[in-house]
Amino acid sequence: MHNAAFAHYKMEADYQLFEVAPEALGDFFEKTVAQKKLGGFNVTVPHKEGAIAYLTGKISESVKMNRAVNTVCVERDGSLSGDNTDGEGFSRDLKERRVTAALKNVSLIGAGGGAKAVATALAGQKPKRLYLFDIDQKKVASLVAIVREFFPNVAVQGVGQIEDLKIKESDILVNATPIGMKEADPLLVPKEGLHQGLFVYDLIYNPAETKLLKAAKESGCQCANGLGMLLYQGCLAFEKWTNKKAPVDVMRKALMERMRA
Repeated sequence: MHNAAFAHYKMEADYQLFEVAPEALGDFFEKTVAQKKLGGFNVTVPHKEGAIAYLTGKISESVKMNRAVNTVCVERDGSLSGDNTDGEGFSRDLKERRVTAALKNVSLIGAGGGAKAVATALAGQKPKRLYLFDIDQKKVASLVAIVREFFPNVAVQGVGQIEDLKIKESDILVNATPIGMKEADPLLVPKEGLHQGLFVYDLIYNPAETKLLKAAKESGCQCANGLGMLLYQGCLAFEKWTNKKAPVDVMRKALMERMRA
């Protein structure tokens, strides 16, 4: 989608993949960035947290909140500024779907990297209550602490079992775990908890319809997968690198074509 956006503006730029082993992360930041004359780049797992140590320029509030960076800009003075566009990308997709967490009961499954961005984005919309679950309770406790630090007025609660998410009383349910990517993966929540009036968002976009989304549709829920979040986090990154408005339709078309390939 980035190369399609570059072509749209007739820019002499190319979006390439750099496979970097964890032990080579320092060399990438300290040598490769300059050698390859990079203007900016994305950072993905497993480097989103470790890359922060190599940022020498401005660090955005979203990076500070999520303890993770996914977009780096090489400034004119050579410094490296960092941002995290995942949360805002998620929020933009919700807005496009006319969904808001304001004054709603929200249940979030997962407390890892993607879940942090989603949790802080949801907290920023001032939900009535935010419930968090992950099998790793240490991650849950850490995410609860983050939400309370940056959004002290939001009622957030970590739960020890998925049944304690109170999905029957929730308005929004988000899956921010990888469960659902494989055919053998189980349905994350009891189907009887899904109900009309519940908006179900699964960050997984491949497959396009997970078992959770299929069950939610059968229960009359409004649903969405994570393709919109992927699109908008990319649009935001493009705008930070180029100072040009992202050609959303062009990027969406390229993304959809790649997904069908």
